[in-house]
Amino acid sequence: MGTRGTVALLADGAPVDVPRDAARDAAHEELRKAVYHQHEPGIVERVMDWIGRQIGRAFDGVAAPLGGGGNAALVVLLVVLLALAGLAWWRYGAPRRAARSDGSLFAGAEGPRSAARHRADAAAHAAAGAWADAVRDQMRALVRGLEERTVLSPRPGRTADEAAAEAGRALPRHAAELASAARLFDDIAFGERPADEAAYRLLADLDHALGRTRPTPVPAGGGPA
Repeated sequence: MGTRGTVALLADGAPVDVPRDAARDAAHEELRKAVYHQHEPGIVERVMDWIGRQIGRAFDGVAAPLGGGGNAALVVLLVVLLALAGLAWWRYGAPRRAARSDGSLFAGAEGPRSAARHRADAAAHAAAGAWADAVRDQMRALVRGLEERTVLSPRPGRTADEAAAEAGRALPRHAAELASAARLFDDIAFGERPADEAAYRLLADLDHALGRTRPTPVPAGGGPA
């Protein structure tokens, strides 16, 4: 390097004097090329790092009264998570599983029973305030009654949805009510929806109304006669 504001370079083996300012500018220009920055974090990574630092500072500030450190930060994190869970519970209620549409209507029943027996069991459950059991037996009574009247052909493993769809074709005036009854049964029997007296009464009233309706019998294939 020269002593009078120049830099000594070699060009084809011959010394060349370059002014210091020009050499500095050339070096800056060279370092601006992308090849020297290809391994640096991108804008997204820099933003995420900044957010992470801000969250860390916030936790450090809240955890300071607890003595700081990792344990204090963990306590703060748990408190925040519990608060969020409580807010979600208050806003949306207890989580419920979706009703299963493949559940057999008579799954868990103690052997074949007549419609009258299912109605009697439903009434006994209702008297005891066991509304979920009352809804199950009342829906079974409704479908068994349709089978006994040959509106439906008996078929093991039939679901409430299937029974409602088949019966709705033979009883078109009650098709919508039957579909609603099947969804109600599924929600209570398989979806953990709380049962109540209103649900039981709805099924009992529909069962009574269907008993006074003259249907068009549905053959084993499920189509119109």
